[in-house]
Amino acid sequence: MASLSIPGVEDPDEAGLSAPVCRTVTPGGDVLLLVPGDSAAARAAAHAQDDDLTAVMEITDVAPVSVPHRIRGRAWVAGWLTPVRNDQRAEAAMLLAERHPVGELLGIGEALQPDPAPGLYGRTAWMMLRLEVGEGAVDDLWGAEPVEPDEFAVAAPDPLATHEAELLQHLHAAHSEQVRGLCALLGDRKEACGVRDRAVPVGLDRFGLRVRFTGAEQRSFDARFDFPEPVRDVTELRRAMHLLFEAAAE
Repeated sequence: MASLSIPGVEDPDEAGLSAPVCRTVTPGGDVLLLVPGDSAAARAAAHAQDDDLTAVMEITDVAPVSVPHRIRGRAWVAGWLTPVRNDQRAEAAMLLAERHPVGELLGIGEALQPDPAPGLYGRTAWMMLRLEVGEGAVDDLWGAEPVEPDEFAVAAPDPLATHEAELLQHLHAAHSEQVRGLCALLGDRKEACGVRDRAVPVGLDRFGLRVRFTGAEQRSFDARFDFPEPVRDVTELRRAMHLLFEAAAE
């Protein structure tokens, strides 16, 4: 979930017209955003001089499972916002379509037109914006850390990201007892796990699994279980999970 704010520019629409409909990152590390053409962000970018419009995108990482306190972390990316212009429009539209295969929403044909045209739901055409990253930060289970633009540019998408929700739901539905048994790997903290505790997998990436343990008094804590090495696909994930379960059962 992402929101876009521009210092000094207010969005009068409480529905959040400036929230990007979809986004992706270019090979050079810029962020491409698709926003409605009648949004505050689109209007501000269209009337600004080149590179003088600063903006901040906040990304909220929400667990794709039903648990209290679903926010797992937040990230901020700040930089300079400009419209995607002229010969760059076709390439930008294709990059967005690769990450978000919703051609009818992108309206690639409309997006390549020089003037706004009627879009979906009665809005004007979508506008593609480019955010040149100047700085970033992440605040999650491991604490708050700055992110340099060079680090952001070379970061690769997690291979499990597109399947995370269904994988977590499968673990919870088919392997709930084994997930709960992972408390045996918590060392000193395993005493906090009682017989009536509930364990819900709330995060999964190539590096490991995050589980929320909730006790009889509704007290909860999150624990991270790292894989021996990063996984590259679901096949490697299956092996890594078996190793975790076997270690907990010993």
